[in-house]
This record gives sequence, structure tokens and C-alpha cells, in this order.
Amino acid sequence: MKRIKARFFETDLGNAPVREWLLSLSAEDRRVNGFEIKTAEFGWPVGMPLCRSITGFSGLWELRVGISDGRIARILFVVHNGDMVLLNGFIKKSQKSPQQEIDLALRRARGLRR
Repeated sequence: MKRIKARFFETDLGNAPVREWLLSLSAEDRRVNGFEIKTAEFGWPVGMPLCRSITGFSGLWELRVGISDGRIARILFVVHNGDMVLLNGFIKKSQKSPQQEIDLALRRARGLRR
């Protein structure tokens, strides 16, 4: 039984940016990301190495996924009304998550609290 349900953040126009990002990935990379999202849903709260909170940003979490060619994907999310809301997804290209990716997730999270 799922302990938390994952859902995609939707814009005012009904777009789901993380869903669109996932669909842009290869089938294998989509499969791996989906498996890890499911792992978080059934095992919540999940710690390292799969999930960790983003330091300095209360309530913001990252799902850490190793994908093809040694690349690393990140899906940023918050828990809102008992759901795991997937806010932003990206391929990590440096040691630290880019501030612009965190800022985008935070803007989307603020939209949930209206």
C-alpha cells in the first residue's frame, strides 16, 4: 500500500512540467525514474541514498536517480496535503544542484499554497 501518492505539479494552463520532462527522456531513463518514484511512494519516508531534504529550504526534497551513461537525474518535490508533488526534474551536471532549479521548484511550491 502506498504511504504517499506522487502527483505532478500542474501549471495554471494544465501543463505538467515534470511529466513533460520525463517523456523527453529515453524509455530506460523513464523506467528508472518511475521505479524510484514508486519506491518513494511505498517506502515514505525514505532516506539516503534515494531521498534527502534540500538544506536551507524547509520542506523541499530531492529524489536522487542514477540514469544511463553515468548521469544523475534529480526530481524536486514537496509533501503537500499528504501527496508527493513533483515540482521540477533535471539532469544534474555539477556537484551542487543549480540554484535556478531550486528556485523554480520553490516558485511552483508557493503556487500550491494559494
